[in-house]
Amino acid sequence: MITAFNFPVAVWAWNAAVALVCGDPVVWKPSEKTPLSALACHSLLQQAIAEFDGTLSALSNVVAGGVEVGQQLAASTALPLISATGSVRMGRAVAQRVAARLGRSLLELGGNNGMIVAPTADLELALRSIVFAAAGTCGQRCTSLRRLFVHDSIADDLKDRLASTYQKLRIGDPTEKDVLVGPLIDSQAFEQMQSALGAARKQGGTVHGGQRVSSGVPHGGVYVQPALLEISADAPIIQQETFAPVLYFIRYERFDQAIEWHNSVPQGLASAVLTRDIQEAELFCSAAGSDCGIVNVNIGTSGAEIGGAFGGEKETGGGRESGSDAWKQYMRRVTSTVNYSDQLPLAQGIKFEI
Repeated sequence: MITAFNFPVAVWAWNAAVALVCGDPVVWKPSEKTPLSALACHSLLQQAIAEFDGTLSALSNVVAGGVEVGQQLAASTALPLISATGSVRMGRAVAQRVAARLGRSLLELGGNNGMIVAPTADLELALRSIVFAAAGTCGQRCTSLRRLFVHDSIADDLKDRLASTYQKLRIGDPTEKDVLVGPLIDSQAFEQMQSALGAARKQGGTVHGGQRVSSGVPHGGVYVQPALLEISADAPIIQQETFAPVLYFIRYERFDQAIEWHNSVPQGLASAVLTRDIQEAELFCSAAGSDCGIVNVNIGTSGAEIGGAFGGEKETGGGRESGSDAWKQYMRRVTSTVNYSDQLPLAQGIKFEI
C-alpha cells in the first residue's frame, strides 16, 4: 500500500497510475490548500474503476486534513511506502518519521531551477522558453524557472525583451482564452513573494515588476505581476526557492563559471541550457555539468519531462517518479531459491555433513 502525501494534482495522477498498475491501493493526502481538486480527481478515478468492477473502489482513498493528518500517515506501519511531494522542510519531517519505523519514503522536494543562456542561443526560442518556465502557472510549479544565467554579450538585449514581454502578459482567470498568468494560491504566497523581493533589494538586486494586480482580474484572488530581478550570483536570496513568479537574472562571462553558479544551490531538480554549441550542450549534460535530476537542452524547465524519470538530487530528495524504473519503488522485491534435488547446495562449495 502507498500513501501519496501533500501531492499536487498533476503529480498524484502519475504516481497513482504507477501504484495501481503495481497492484497497490492508494491513500492520497493532498495539500490542505487543494482539497477540492483532490476530491474531483478521486471522483473521476472512482468512475473509471466502476466500469471494471465496483468492488475495487477501495483501491483509491482520499484523506483530507492538515499537518497532523500527514504525520499520522507517515508514522503508520500499514503504509509501507510514503511518496511525498512538497517543500524541503516537509520532506525532512516525513523522512525522519518514516525512517523511525524503518519504512520507505520516496521524496520529490524543492526545485530552485536554473537555465544558462549562451551567446549562440536562439533568442526568440529563449524568450518563449524563459517566460513560460518562469511565469506560467504563476511560478507555482516544482519545475518553474527561478534562476537565469545569461552571457554578458547578450544580457542587455535579452533583459529588455523579457521586461517588455512581462509587461504584456495577460493576468487573470486562467480559464479564459489568452490568459497566461493565473493567481497565486493564497495571500501567504504573496507575502512570501514580497519578502523575497525585499530581501533581494537589500542584497543589491534591481526589481522589475512583482507588484499586486487589482484591476482587470477577478475579485478575491491574489494576482501579481511576475518579477524579474537583476542580481549578483553571490546574493544569499537565490539560495532559496520562492514559490512564486520570481526570476533572478544573473550575468556570466565564462561557461564553466555559469555551471559553477548553477550548481551552487542546495536544490537539484530541473535545469536547462540554451545553446547552439554542441560542446557546451554535451558538457552541461555530462557529470561535469548540471547536478540536477532533469537536464534539458534548448527547452525550458517546463515540467513536460514527466514521461521520464522525474525527480532530483541533493535537497530535492533523490526520488524518481514515472520513467521506466519508477514501478520498482512501488513493489516488494523477493529472492526465491527452490531446491529440486535431495542434496543441500551451499555457498562457496561448503560441505556440511552430519
